[in-house]
Amino acid sequence: MKFAALAIIATLSLLLTLLWRRWRRSVRADYIRTYTFPPALYEKLRKRRPELALKDCQLVGRALRQFFLAYLQGGCRYVSMPSQVTDDLWHELILYTRLYDSFCKKAFGGFLHHTPAVVLSRNKQNNSGLRRIWWLTCREENINPRKPSRLPLLFAIDKKLNITDGFVYAPDCRALRAAGDNSSGTPYCGGDFDSPDFDGSTDGFGDWSDSGSTDSGSADGGGDGGCGGGCGGGD
Repeated sequence: MKFAALAIIATLSLLLTLLWRRWRRSVRADYIRTYTFPPALYEKLRKRRPELALKDCQLVGRALRQFFLAYLQGGCRYVSMPSQVTDDLWHELILYTRLYDSFCKKAFGGFLHHTPAVVLSRNKQNNSGLRRIWWLTCREENINPRKPSRLPLLFAIDKKLNITDGFVYAPDCRALRAAGDNSSGTPYCGGDFDSPDFDGSTDGFGDWSDSGSTDSGSADGGGDGGCGGGCGGGD
């Protein structure tokens, strides 16, 4: 009888903990979605990218929010930045040192370090971060990450805004490669993220679940659903 009572208490405690963690994740996600960027942030981006109109900068802001939300939903595990122009905006935001530190604490429970934008290469850590951000942003936009018919905003925005040094993606260009068609000039493909050809693994692809991973802690995060003192995309 006593054992049964203890089992019930333990089960209820676990359930309440999971519910609390999901509630906290929801609160943090709402904070990211409604966060007001500094008034001068977009002007700073336009100094870097004078070809961008204000509405373009606002779209980049949406892409940066998508990146932050994916990081949160992925349990504050390592993620890589796939967009050059979104990386520019992220860098400008970080220069508001105190404001960015406060944002990270409220959004993630710890500081999110900046990493430059990257593409798939032989760097396993960067690749796992790209696969993870691909999976999570696809999930947010109801895209099949294994057979994408379109791109999440974060992966589409460099091409959409004609960023000169941007990373241009297509949903899946393996058919074009098989046909020997290089007319699109698209070097990066969403369909490559489930391929082990780059580094011999598919680490980061689909390693997320909805069983409270956001608050379970990880190699990059703290055990309470935050990110401790050293979380983030990297150093």
